[in-house]
Amino acid sequence: MSPKKETKKSTGLTAEEKAAMKETLKERKMAANKEEAENAHLEKIAEMPEPDRSMAKRIHEIIKANAPALSAKTWYGMPSFANEEGKVVCFFQTGKKFGSRYATLGFQDSAKLDDGNMWATSFALIKLTSAEEKKIIALVKKAVS
Repeated sequence: MSPKKETKKSTGLTAEEKAAMKETLKERKMAANKEEAENAHLEKIAEMPEPDRSMAKRIHEIIKANAPALSAKTWYGMPSFANEEGKVVCFFQTGKKFGSRYATLGFQDSAKLDDGNMWATSFALIKLTSAEEKKIIALVKKAVS
């Protein structure tokens, strides 16, 4: 007898991925209205569990104070900040979004963090102290320089 071939069923997108895609469609509809986009950004933060909510609120304040040219919006259902061209520069991802033990502060390719041939584009956060705040301020300033 020949061995039976195993076939893998394609499971497609996860529930989290499907939710992110739905969020993206909503985001595209409100892209032109900055006030609406910022309200959606703040609503996403308000929905987060602690301690991610407090960290996201503080990061929002840090970015608004240190990179006022960036606009708050959501990106795949996550609070994010975009440049004047509408390109996402950075985002905050709650650990709960994909079942991670930490939140993530991430930067997209529109952020000018280049440092040689290799550099970090995302950072795990479990707590936000003044030391991390200083690092975030430096990263955000560099990202928009």
